[in-house]
Amino acid sequence: MIDRAIALGALAVLALACPAHAQAPPPALTLAQAEQLALQNHPQVQAAQYTALAAQQAVREARSAYFPAAFGSVTGAAAMEGSRIAAGGLNNPIIYDRFAGGVSFGQLITDFGRTHALVDSSSSNAQAQERSVEAQRAAVLLDVDRAYFGTLRAQAVQRVAQATVEARQLALDQVSALAQGNLRSGLDVSFARVNLSSAQLLLVQARSDTQRAFAALAAALGSPSLASPALAEEPVPPAPAPDSAPLVADALRQRPELVAARFSAEAAARFADAEGDLLRPSVAAAGAAGLTPYHQTGINDHYAAVGVNVTVPITNGSLFSARHAEAALRARAQQQRVRDLENQIGRDVQIAWLNARTAFDRLDLTRQLLDQATLAQDLAQQRYNLGLGSIVELSQAQLNQTQAELDAASARYDYQVQISALAFATGSRR
Repeated sequence: MIDRAIALGALAVLALACPAHAQAPPPALTLAQAEQLALQNHPQVQAAQYTALAAQQAVREARSAYFPAAFGSVTGAAAMEGSRIAAGGLNNPIIYDRFAGGVSFGQLITDFGRTHALVDSSSSNAQAQERSVEAQRAAVLLDVDRAYFGTLRAQAVQRVAQATVEARQLALDQVSALAQGNLRSGLDVSFARVNLSSAQLLLVQARSDTQRAFAALAAALGSPSLASPALAEEPVPPAPAPDSAPLVADALRQRPELVAARFSAEAAARFADAEGDLLRPSVAAAGAAGLTPYHQTGINDHYAAVGVNVTVPITNGSLFSARHAEAALRARAQQQRVRDLENQIGRDVQIAWLNARTAFDRLDLTRQLLDQATLAQDLAQQRYNLGLGSIVELSQAQLNQTQAELDAASARYDYQVQISALAFATGSRR
C-alpha cells in the first residue's frame, strides 16, 4: 500500500510538471512558404493586380465604339400659345405641347481606323500592366529572399556571439582561479574581462540585429508580424554560370519590366496612329422612335426617324495635327526608354553575375579561414596553458576565430542572396 501511494504521488507530481495542454512549437517557416505568403498578402502585388484589371476594362471602353448605343427618353413640354424661341441658338423655334417616350440610338459605321487603333493601344497597355504584375511579383520575391536570408544570417551571428560569450566567460573563470593561486597575473584577468565585455557587446548588437531582421521579414511578407520565429535552412545553390552572356540574352528576352516597356511603346505608337486618324472623316448612323400619347393637334401619335451623319474635319486651329505630332513624339520617347532599359538590364545582369561569383568564391575562402583561425586559437590556448604564450596572444587568436566564424556564417547567406538577385536580374523569378 505504501508503494502504491508513493507511485500515485509521483504520477501526480509528473502531471503537474507536464501540463496536458502543452503546445508543440510551430513548424519552421520555409522560404517557399514565405514567398507564397508574400504573393498572397503583399499590398504591392495586389495593387498591381488591380491596376492590370483596370487596364483590361479600358480595352472594353475602347471597343464599345463598335457597338450601338441606345438611350431611352421621356419628355414633356408645354408652351405659351403662339410662342417661338427667337434667341439662344440655331434650333427649331416651335415648341409643341406634348408628352412622349421613345428610344434613340447611334451606331458608328466607320472612322477609318481610329477606333481600331485605340483598341490596339488599350490592349497593349493592358498587356504592359500584366507584365508589370509579374515585375512586381519578382520584386516582392527578391525582397522576401533578402529578408529571409538576412534573418538567417542575423540568427547565425547571434549564435556565434552567444557561443563566444560562453567561451570567454569560461576563460575568465579559469584565469581568475589561476590568479587566486598566483599562477596568473592580474593583467591576465583584466584582459579576460575585456574580452568577455567585447563579446557581450557583440551579443547585444546581434540580438538587436535579429529583431530588426524579423521586422524586415514581416514587412517583406506584407504582414505586421510573423506567426513563427523559426526559419528553415535552405540548401546552398550550385555555382553560377561561367559566362554572363547567356544570362544577359535571357534577361533581354524575359525580364518583365522590359516586356512591359515594349508593350507600352507599342501602345504609344498605336495611339499616335489613332491621333493621326482624327484628320479623317467619320460616318455614323442615328435613329429615334417612340410614342406621343399626349400631343398637340397636328402631331402624330408616334414618330420614327433614321439618318446618316458624315463628319468631315475642316479646320480647328491645327488641333488635330498638334495632337498627332505630340503622340508621335511621345511614342519615339518611349522607344528610347526601351533602349535605355535594355542597357540598364544588361549592366544589372553582369553586376549580379559578378557579385554571385564573388560570393561563391568567398564560401570556400571563409571555410579555410575558419579552419586556420580555429587551429591558431587551439595552439594559442595550449601555449597559454603551458605558460609559453601571453594573454595578448590568446586574446588575438580568440578575436580572429570569432571574426572568422562571423565571416563564415555570413558568406553562406550572402551567396544565397546574390543568387536570388541574379535570378531577379535575368527575369527568371515570377
